Amino acid sequence: MPPPVESPVVAVLCEQSSDRPPGLEGLPVEFRYCAADGLAEAVRGARALMLWDYFSTAVRDVWSDAGSVEWIHVTAAGVDTLLFDGLRDSDVVVTNARGVFDRPIAEYVLGAVIAAAKDTRGSLDLQRRREWRHRETRSIAGAKALVVGTGGIGRATARLLTAAGLEVRGAGRRALTGDPDFGEVVDTSNLASEAAWCDYLIVAAPLTAGTRGVVGAEVFAQLKPDAHLVNIGRGPLVDEGALLDALSRGALGGATLDVFDTEPLPADHPLWDAPNTTITAHMAGDVIGWRDTLAAQFAGNVRRWVAGEQLLNIVDKKLGYVPGGAGR
Repeated sequence: MPPPVESPVVAVLCEQSSDRPPGLEGLPVEFRYCAADGLAEAVRGARALMLWDYFSTAVRDVWSDAGSVEWIHVTAAGVDTLLFDGLRDSDVVVTNARGVFDRPIAEYVLGAVIAAAKDTRGSLDLQRRREWRHRETRSIAGAKALVVGTGGIGRATARLLTAAGLEVRGAGRRALTGDPDFGEVVDTSNLASEAAWCDYLIVAAPLTAGTRGVVGAEVFAQLKPDAHLVNIGRGPLVDEGALLDALSRGALGGATLDVFDTEPLPADHPLWDAPNTTITAHMAGDVIGWRDTLAAQFAGNVRRWVAGEQLLNIVDKKLGYVPGGAGR
């Protein structure tokens, strides 16, 4: 009688070892759940690693213990906090949560655009003062939105904004025309020369060496003084110093920010009090049920992995994202 086949071991990094992803029971693997301080022990002998704590950088600290790991899955679309030289140069396959956040983030962006056009912040201020003041607001029909990042999140955003009546262009790695979602895509390296066209600048690109600081002083100098910035990508995509300067001088109409250089945003950070600025706590894609969706997506890939099938959402570790996808 042949010996029983041992189930492959999958380490699961959680923010707390008790905060486990739901719905993984019954999969043909052995899970080892741990927090960061137990990761080194958990990855020894493990063949796969799931980052439920998707912003953790603990993997690089235990890399010497992870010699048996062949697959890492991160439950986020952006992989910038995971990737490091040792992982990039290895044969370890990295997958991400591409697709889970596309529509929720697109809805967040549309909400930010509508709130800016209808001066929701002004209405709330007047309500707090119990002041009745008639005003005229803008229509979003015919407004122009430039979406920086042409992956899944950027495309979902473009489709929703187009359906709402906006004229949309994309900014990506190369210029092209006839794109099904953007119509026209401009080269991100020329963003400063393209920025004057838009009323809304939407930042949805993955964070890479080439996109860090892509929205800086040169871009703000070209934007319309009543333009509105929405950042749902990563904080370092936008030069926060240049953003604060533009907002403070009235050179930018306002901003809706879900991501920041430092998170949580420190209580004394000047962005909290910047004019016409709305701040949310990196939650643009976190709709009710999102954790269940993330866990179900991973479970599907586990079944494919055990069966020897091609994994979904494989990240190009040199580029820093799934080709055709985008970071979140």
